Amino acid sequence: MLVDYHVHVLAHGEYEYTEERIRQFLDQARRQGITEIGLAEHEEWGRRIRPEVLEVVRMNASGICVRQGMEIDYNFEREGEIRGIIKKWDLDFVIGSVHFIDGWGFDRPDSRSGFDGADIDELYERYFRLVAQAVRSGLFDVIGHLDLIKIWGHRPARKRDLEYVEPFLLQMKRSGVVVEINTAGLRKPVNEMYPSPSLLKALFEADIPITFGSDAHEPGDVGRDLAKARELARQAGYRWCVGFDRRQRYEVTITD
Repeated sequence: MLVDYHVHVLAHGEYEYTEERIRQFLDQARRQGITEIGLAEHEEWGRRIRPEVLEVVRMNASGICVRQGMEIDYNFEREGEIRGIIKKWDLDFVIGSVHFIDGWGFDRPDSRSGFDGADIDELYERYFRLVAQAVRSGLFDVIGHLDLIKIWGHRPARKRDLEYVEPFLLQMKRSGVVVEINTAGLRKPVNEMYPSPSLLKALFEADIPITFGSDAHEPGDVGRDLAKARELARQAGYRWCVGFDRRQRYEVTITD
């Protein structure tokens, strides 16, 4: 079985939330052998989600389970606001992600130059400090693209990436948070999934559950490289991943 719990119908706001567009994503999911799909719009476009449209699609989604989620940018100062956003929606899962460091959207192509001349180790330190705070907040079911900071291929010189995550692995375990294997990194300059193989192995050894996501913003990317992600998970030791229903998680077997 395959699941894809990171799909953006609205993309970055340039599309509408229509039955036709959602069905394009579902059709591609079926072609990819996906049994469960999670529609997780960016919170900034939440006002454009049409629950009545999703309900119609769900009722007619033969052969595939459709879950509703949301991806929310974490910032410590926003925790109260984030709780309010989550309460407004009847969600199956919530993805917490870090896309900004002190207001700098480091993963945006037009902000990429911010890495030029920067202390990469320091940026990694600041980034993973925010991820650790997101874990400790208890707000999220899933941590999205755990090591997104590597997106443009910049790597720390003084530490391994694992050394930035090790200090909060135990907190991740205690919190019950799930980490996604996000295949979008294969479509970026870093050309590596999030998280890296070494991080994924550490997650398995710490008994931290996983799920899968393509981070698709277009129908054609649904399920993209998930077979590779499944194999990576199996190499790390995983034999099951997580699905969600009304923020309650359950196990989904990872088959060959």
